[in-house]
Amino acid sequence: MGEAQPGEYWFAEGIRFECRRCGTCCRGEPGYVWVTTEEIRRMAEHLGMAPVDFAKEYVRREGTKLSLKEHENGDCVLWKESCVVYECRPAQCRGFPFWTHALKSKAAFAEVTRTCPGVGTGRLYTVEDILAIAAGLRDT
Repeated sequence: MGEAQPGEYWFAEGIRFECRRCGTCCRGEPGYVWVTTEEIRRMAEHLGMAPVDFAKEYVRREGTKLSLKEHENGDCVLWKESCVVYECRPAQCRGFPFWTHALKSKAAFAEVTRTCPGVGTGRLYTVEDILAIAAGLRDT
């Protein structure tokens, strides 16, 4: 996000967010949920599977990266009325809605969070919290 001072961000007053576990960010939109081999191992362990079996069932290769698969309707393959790996979900999911590209402007944030009922509710994340989450140093 650069070297700007906290008061220079559009979100300098902070953003309220509380995950409602509704799945609107997990369903209906095609895209990528990038995963690491360590995340695959943790999710596989959580589901009582061998990592290789988890990868065969739930992961696809996109060039040199790995992503969770999705159903034809865009739902994440791990969404089954709720996230079956919520406790050990990938970093990309743990960082929602404070993704770097979403924080570039109010409009970008609004687009990313347009269907999320958790934005504007719950805990107030400070600019410092938000930047740490966007950098992958903390979770929501």
